[in-house]
Amino acid sequence: MPRTVDRSEQRRQIGAALLRLAGEEGLDQVSVRTVAAASGRSPGAVQKYFRSKEELLLFASELAGERIERRMGTVDPALPLRSALRELILATLPLDQERRAEAAAQLAFAVHAAHHPRLAEVRQRVDQALRDALTHRLADAGSPLPGPAADALIAVSDGLALRLLYSPDEAPPLLAALDRALEALAPAG
Repeated sequence: MPRTVDRSEQRRQIGAALLRLAGEEGLDQVSVRTVAAASGRSPGAVQKYFRSKEELLLFASELAGERIERRMGTVDPALPLRSALRELILATLPLDQERRAEAAAQLAFAVHAAHHPRLAEVRQRVDQALRDALTHRLADAGSPLPGPAADALIAVSDGLALRLLYSPDEAPPLLAALDRALEALAPAG
């Protein structure tokens, strides 16, 4: 009897291998061949699931966004506003090995998206999901300008993520800077 292959799971495993590879060696090292090797498959097996490198990059970028959204979804909605916002932002920061690889890949995707409109669309959807989550929390707490405050928090988060990629030992003072930004941008609560 033929073995049943979960096509979606195979695609996710290959996408995860691309994220690891991009995070460890940069997007320049990503090819069907290198992703195949990183995922323990042949290039032909990868091409069964992805017709092109661009399709593979788009999928991996969406996968990274899903991972962030999943982590954000675990934040307790009953937390006080500042605590909830802090946890939402921490879900996006490279504070462990998996998130470091994701953040490095996300940075590479952002640079790549400047010249590839389809990848830019994926990045914009991920950014909008984060903005919507932050805006919702700020509006519920009575922030007079929840959208601009969310944009400012995203800018802080993006800057922290970048700094944490090349200076991971600076996490304590950088997270203290996040706390100061939250105090300035979020109403008490």
